[in-house]
Amino acid sequence: MAKRDIQIKTSDGLVKAGLFRSAAPAKAAIILYMDAFGPRPALDQMAERLAGDNYAVLVPDLFYRNAPYAPFEAKTAFSDEKRKAVITGLLSGTTQDMTIRDSGAFLDALDAEGVAGPVGAVGYCMGGARALNAAAAGRIVAAASFHGGNLASDAADSPHRKAASIQARVYVGTAGVDRSFPPEQSARLAEALRTAEVDHVIENYAGMAHGWCVPDHGAFDATGAERHWKRLATLFAETLG
Repeated sequence: MAKRDIQIKTSDGLVKAGLFRSAAPAKAAIILYMDAFGPRPALDQMAERLAGDNYAVLVPDLFYRNAPYAPFEAKTAFSDEKRKAVITGLLSGTTQDMTIRDSGAFLDALDAEGVAGPVGAVGYCMGGARALNAAAAGRIVAAASFHGGNLASDAADSPHRKAASIQARVYVGTAGVDRSFPPEQSARLAEALRTAEVDHVIENYAGMAHGWCVPDHGAFDATGAERHWKRLATLFAETLG
């Protein structure tokens, strides 16, 4: 797979992003919404795997408003109080509404790269909610969240509140135990999606911990990750072709 570094102009600045694609013309595009540790080789590896199915995959830096910031080691970042404080600040300073606005620019960038038509979205950790919120803005026909947090919280920008605007097929993969997405939130999200008649699946990955899909995460589980890849491949094959 070939990676090309591009810049995307938004109303708030320039986003650095990686665009991954094979030599063959891409049949569709996917936006990969990062986890809390930012763009790095582990996410590149995941984007390359998606691109291997002949998709153009965009991985934008959602923290661009606060760039430059130090790279983080996913396995140890939260065990160091200084790094934890930096990540927490980046998270609180990058709101859902900001990413929703940015997503329009991401779609425009894909158009400029010659990848028009329907788009898929997948997000991990903080990116899970962003993928679902992006799906409420149109054009995205499939959205997946894996170990996404606060998908049905009391916050005004919680994704479950936008369920009526989602036209995409939705898949949510949850960790067996995850304080960021407890059972009561799962039930609330399911009810919102059912009421809005959104085609969706919420699947519990029993025994998995938050972060199990991402290869450099301390909770990474190879078996659980392969299961996630199978679900994701099926979702995009059925919706993007």
